[in-house]
Amino acid sequence: MERLRLTEIFYSLQGETRTVGLATVFVRLTGCPLRCQYCDTAYAFHGGEWVELEAIVAEVQRYPTHYVTVTGGEPLAQKACLPLLSRLCDLGYEVSLETSGALDIAEVDVRVIKVVDIKTPGSKEDAKNKWENLAHLLPHDQIKFVICDQTDYEWSKSILSRYHLTERCQVLFSPSFHQLKANELADWILRDQLSVRLQIQLHKYLWGEVPGR
Repeated sequence: MERLRLTEIFYSLQGETRTVGLATVFVRLTGCPLRCQYCDTAYAFHGGEWVELEAIVAEVQRYPTHYVTVTGGEPLAQKACLPLLSRLCDLGYEVSLETSGALDIAEVDVRVIKVVDIKTPGSKEDAKNKWENLAHLLPHDQIKFVICDQTDYEWSKSILSRYHLTERCQVLFSPSFHQLKANELADWILRDQLSVRLQIQLHKYLWGEVPGR
């Protein structure tokens, strides 16, 4: 029986991506090979408990929602994440995967909505970007840039253009919570007429920086 190291399962409103505001079950797996300077889930780097895949699925099924997000940490750091994603899809859930973009996404079930970070220089982990992942993106997937300052913004614009990202899938620009004001980023997007979606972390505006919300 396959097992995964699990930090938590919780039920909340989706705070980001195109399903923002919808009731969602979050499955947070333990461990991450990156150390982004703005990380808000460092508590998931270590610890957790080994839980059988079917026990995770049973817990997810307790909640009255169609939406499941598998997150971390970095979920793809655990090989059993892939069968978990497929099992949830088989049960009819709309499944999204939040991944750093540093690990291979080629084997992720095509039914899964992949939310792939592109790490900016401000993250201090931009050297970890796995650019080969862009070839595996599907139209229902999403690319996310967490932007710390204007330098990050200009860098992100150059990446948009170089890889024609808005032609691949939806692109999200998110201000780093304590480093860039959302309205400032909004003004830049409007000024430059970018075809990207501004997103804020809704859950932090509702509940603050509370783990498991």
